[in-house]
Amino acid sequence: MSHSPHDPRRRGLDMERRTADWLISQGLHLVDTNQHARRGEIDLIMRDGEVLVFIEVRHRTHTGHGHPLETVTAAKRRRLVSAARFYLHRNGLSCACRFDVVGVTGTPPKVSFEWIRSAFDAF
Repeated sequence: MSHSPHDPRRRGLDMERRTADWLISQGLHLVDTNQHARRGEIDLIMRDGEVLVFIEVRHRTHTGHGHPLETVTAAKRRRLVSAARFYLHRNGLSCACRFDVVGVTGTPPKVSFEWIRSAFDAF
């Protein structure tokens, strides 16, 4: 099945790929992408040294209605934490972890990234 260039799912996957490439250029190592759990999805899972990093990617073409980083609500954080716990359990992992958020603005090929390390804690 062919996807329209205006397909939100395809745009989201493209932004996640661009973000992963950018984070790799910043020194992180890609572990996994688009991990689904019953209560949420993790966009990117990467390593920063010994730390496993669960990354939420948020994109907006412009910030007229707010920055994409502002869209990570308390409910979204809870779903991310739940999905991360599921991922750790399913893979038998016990390691240092953190949650990062990357806000992406613009339209390809001109996009900018704002990376918030340790954006929130598991609660």
